[in-house]
Amino acid sequence: MKIRPIRNALAAGAAILSLSVTALAPAPAYAQFGGIVYDPTNYVQNVLTAARTLEQINNQIRQIQNQATSLINEARNLASLPTSVLAPLQQQIQQTQQLLGQAQRMAYNVQQIQTQFAQQYKSIDLSAPQRTLVEGAESRWQTSVAAFEDALKVQAGAVANIAGTRNAVNDLVTASQSATGALQAAQAGNQLLAVQSQQLADLIASVTALGRAQTLDAASSAAAKAQAREQLRRFLTPGRGYVATSVQMFRN
Repeated sequence: MKIRPIRNALAAGAAILSLSVTALAPAPAYAQFGGIVYDPTNYVQNVLTAARTLEQINNQIRQIQNQATSLINEARNLASLPTSVLAPLQQQIQQTQQLLGQAQRMAYNVQQIQTQFAQQYKSIDLSAPQRTLVEGAESRWQTSVAAFEDALKVQAGAVANIAGTRNAVNDLVTASQSATGALQAAQAGNQLLAVQSQQLADLIASVTALGRAQTLDAASSAAAKAQAREQLRRFLTPGRGYVATSVQMFRN
């Protein structure tokens, strides 16, 4: 009879212990407001997901900005130089060519030089009459004088081109310093090389014209020496000598 009350007491104690354990267990983190369930854990996860998404969007925006900057730089590198000095340089070169083309008596042509030089300097007929020899010497002298005149014209043209060359260099240096891309800088450099080529062309033309004049003068001197020897030989060759003739001084 005493055993049943003990059993009942143990069962009651076990029930109370079970309720106590249940009361001490952590409750799920959520609350209900006006019918809406609020879960703090889920909210934190959503906030983290939104932050990651925003960071990805910012990274994509930065990538697009970098691509746009790269495209702008490429466009600048492909932009052409707004300044060009090729037209005035070509005009200066044409003026020098015109001066060379105006060469007098002995043109800058290989075939014409061969023909004219042979006629005036190489194939001189020293057996020709005195008058013919004198006319040939005078023609060669005129050719030398004309060649020196041509050289002076070419040199004057080269000097006149210095002002245009200076302006071209100033424009190109200014354009190269303000170049926005690689193409503009390269084009400025190429045009500066063109200016130097134009100056070199003027220098070659001046040296060539002066060399032509000096060569023709030297050839004229050589021909004159040959002619002088022939004329001296004729003068010293014995002839019939002086023959006295009657001269009437006054008329009746």
